Amino acid sequence: MIFSRNAIFLAAIFVAGLASAAQPAAPRKSRQTREEYIDKYKSIAVRHMERYGIPASITMAQGILESDCGNSRLSVQSNNHFGIKCKRGWQGETVYHDDDAPGECFRAYPSVEASFLDHAEFLDRQPRYDSLFAYSSSDYKSWARGLKAAGYATAPDYAQRLVRIIEENELYLLDRNDGERLYASRTGGRTDPEAWFSEQTSVETAAASTSLIDPDDYRVTINAHCGYDVYATNGVHYILAKEGDTFERLGELFRLAPRNLRKFNDLTDKRAQPMTGEVIYIERKRRRWEGNARHHLCREGETAYAVGQSYAIRTRSVERLNRLKPGERLQPGRQLAIR
Repeated sequence: MIFSRNAIFLAAIFVAGLASAAQPAAPRKSRQTREEYIDKYKSIAVRHMERYGIPASITMAQGILESDCGNSRLSVQSNNHFGIKCKRGWQGETVYHDDDAPGECFRAYPSVEASFLDHAEFLDRQPRYDSLFAYSSSDYKSWARGLKAAGYATAPDYAQRLVRIIEENELYLLDRNDGERLYASRTGGRTDPEAWFSEQTSVETAAASTSLIDPDDYRVTINAHCGYDVYATNGVHYILAKEGDTFERLGELFRLAPRNLRKFNDLTDKRAQPMTGEVIYIERKRRRWEGNARHHLCREGETAYAVGQSYAIRTRSVERLNRLKPGERLQPGRQLAIR
């Protein structure tokens, strides 16, 4: 039997069509859920919190909001998860995207991890965000308001959106010591994160319930601000005073009233000034030690005030825990309760 060339061509197309029809259709890639996004990147956010002092909850909330959980066109095409524009001095890859204006220049990254790192360094290096680092890394509400005030985004409710994401997903757990474990073991149903935290103890360096500790072991450098290293102990931020410092000058640098700085450090004398090398807290101290240890071993000449400054505990709280009189001298070797 003789077939025309056209008939053979049409038959080949028909057979190919049958073959392709027999192949299962490639599944469409589903949208990444918020929970999947958090599980994938929360470890990066926690590492950056430990290095830079940026709350992990804030990093995650911004990534969720800015990238639509990694589903936005900008994040898919350029791995840009924080909506950071090119800005002056950017020498990396770029992509153009409509945002506040058509065809704006945005940074492009070789990986999502690179985007997270650039986000941390962007906040760390830009002077307009310096004031944020005076806040505790667990104070996500102040960070959210500060980001909006510093102009990170133009949306008028940007801070409220971040806070809502954090609280809906309990991301505030990531800001705590051992935060990844706390987040993984969460049970839900907590509508008041601040009340929940007040009932918990921080998971810090393991210690027996009756062990004695040296507070210097808990000194952790969080960041630098205006030439001062910012440390944290017991979840409270502080600096070490330099020669010639006054509470008035420190107040200007850290945007705090001198009166509040004295209050944070349990000083009632309005004329009091810091001494060189002295610990100066830049936020309110705690009522008790939040670690596992329970006691402090007194040294020669210590007072309740000195112990409180060492552990970031309010002087009055130390006195109440140990039934001390104000200003009472402590005998060397005495054990003081700190929680």
